[in-house]
Amino acid sequence: MISTVFTSVGEAWADALARIWDALLLPALYSLGLMAFSEDLFAVFEASMLGVVEVGILVILLRPLEALIPAERWQGRRAVRVDILYTILARVGIIPLAFFFILSPIELEIEALLVANGWIRPTLEQLLPFLGISSVWAFVAYLIVFDFGEYWRHRLQHQFRWWWGLHSLHHSQRHLSFWSDNRNHLIDDIIGAFWVAGVATLVGTPPEHFILALMAARFIESLSHANIRWSFGRVGQYLLVSPRFHRQHHALDYEGEPFRMYDRNFAVLFPIWDILFRTAYFGPEYPATGVRDPMVDRDNRLGWWGQQVLGIRRMLGLTSRHSTHPAE
Repeated sequence: MISTVFTSVGEAWADALARIWDALLLPALYSLGLMAFSEDLFAVFEASMLGVVEVGILVILLRPLEALIPAERWQGRRAVRVDILYTILARVGIIPLAFFFILSPIELEIEALLVANGWIRPTLEQLLPFLGISSVWAFVAYLIVFDFGEYWRHRLQHQFRWWWGLHSLHHSQRHLSFWSDNRNHLIDDIIGAFWVAGVATLVGTPPEHFILALMAARFIESLSHANIRWSFGRVGQYLLVSPRFHRQHHALDYEGEPFRMYDRNFAVLFPIWDILFRTAYFGPEYPATGVRDPMVDRDNRLGWWGQQVLGIRRMLGLTSRHSTHPAE
């Protein structure tokens, strides 16, 4: 039943893309003499259209919830505007285009090198044959592997000083909202893209599972950043990362606590990783967010470009005061 639904939705999506492409974009490429790039540009077009759908879903589902049950009330939403720009650039705009032309050739070269040396990547279905019974269970398995990799990437972002110099931009927002998920430094996004592609390649993730896993993860991440007073209940909070669970990761330091809050709750989708590796915190609070550091707080007085430049300076240790690092 679920597999049939996935197939039907996939066919409808492919048909809609083909109609738009043939009617609007293909003639433009022909008139500009760019038909040689049509196959590559169609892949970029598909990624951008997925981004449009994702952003639309976020606005329709999460913006009303932020208005109805906010974790905190703001005087205005001006501070959120730069995060909206980050989201549009990351999911619809130039970033998918850049990533495609930068990462795709590198990924193909690496895979060709591995095959030439006799290494053929395994799939989870080969390692765990019972997953072949159901495409749904196979998808869940790939999602778990993907999330495990993301837990450790996120944890390392807080561990290495140079990486925290970039990632602290993500934590600097004092008005956390569902737009804040994509508030990242461009270099950090590139590292993340290589990381995710590496995990997917290592376990042989099929393209259809990879796209679905990516979309599911991005929606849950946007939900977990939302300004919503929601914890998924006594049991649910242990099964899926909730807005309260992740908000505590973004919290300003609690007075009297022996640890910084952003040393806790690293999980992207499933809190089980924080539970297993003893980084979980299931408190009842909906705290204020941000980082207590003048150099990081400067982000909130800058636009997109200024934040990118300052992030590089923090990464290289060129600021007058390095952003507070969790290990300090």
